[in-house]
Amino acid sequence: MPNKSYKPYTPSRRHMTTPDFSELSDRKPEKSLLRGMRKTGGRNNTGRIMVRHHGGGHKRAYRLVDFKRDKLGVPGKVVSIEYDPNRSARISLVHYADGEKRYILHPVGLKVGETVMSGPDAEIRTGNAMSLSRIPEGSFVHNVELVPGRGGQMMRSAGTQAQLLSKDEAYALLKMPSGEVRKVPVSCVATLGQVSNIDRNTLNVGKAGRSRHLGIRPTVRGGAMNATDHPMGGGRGKSKGGNHPQSPWGQLAKGFKTRNKKKLWGWMIVSDRRRALGNVG
Repeated sequence: MPNKSYKPYTPSRRHMTTPDFSELSDRKPEKSLLRGMRKTGGRNNTGRIMVRHHGGGHKRAYRLVDFKRDKLGVPGKVVSIEYDPNRSARISLVHYADGEKRYILHPVGLKVGETVMSGPDAEIRTGNAMSLSRIPEGSFVHNVELVPGRGGQMMRSAGTQAQLLSKDEAYALLKMPSGEVRKVPVSCVATLGQVSNIDRNTLNVGKAGRSRHLGIRPTVRGGAMNATDHPMGGGRGKSKGGNHPQSPWGQLAKGFKTRNKKKLWGWMIVSDRRRALGNVG
């Protein structure tokens, strides 16, 4: 899917690019799969900001996407390819043979009119979902589960895919886009193919207003703040404030590792993305 550029009739238009949306179907979203969304502004239930730089943005409706792909043995026909404002990937509307409708993540190469299926009887074909034990080694997959039955948690954003390197009776080895190699139980479900909208990372936002439409607020350096607002703020002119680089809450940013070595999933990482070989301990 190519990106669209513009004639520079304003400074902000000079480098701006947008998707051309040529792959999308000309139809409105499926009403039965839409839900209302309230904006949080990055705040939790007590009103505290948990995620900074969130707020505003255009009103959106949430699309119910089937990440579990638990419609086993029932073929479904791809009716449309649609835009989802809540994620970078495109989504496909699937009409199943029993009359149910569901949205799934749209993989590269899947076309309107084709059939998808989940379960042990599904063919080895783009868009079909099955356990890793049934997928041939060397295949590329997306929407991968970490825990059987929980639904896909990895490889869900635009253009992502993981390669199935090998597998044994209990675990499969997946190579992530970052280079990390990790173990995943072979009973976990994955979908064959690569997530659509692969040109997403080449887009140029072009102007600050477009970020505000997306609900992204400005980010300010700590050193540019007052001393009351940030540990690195204050001072006359450009100053570090006498402190080492740290977060607004005093967490030092350099000099030591912040990852908890006792995390549950740490032992499943065979090759860390920051090192070519060796286990993460």
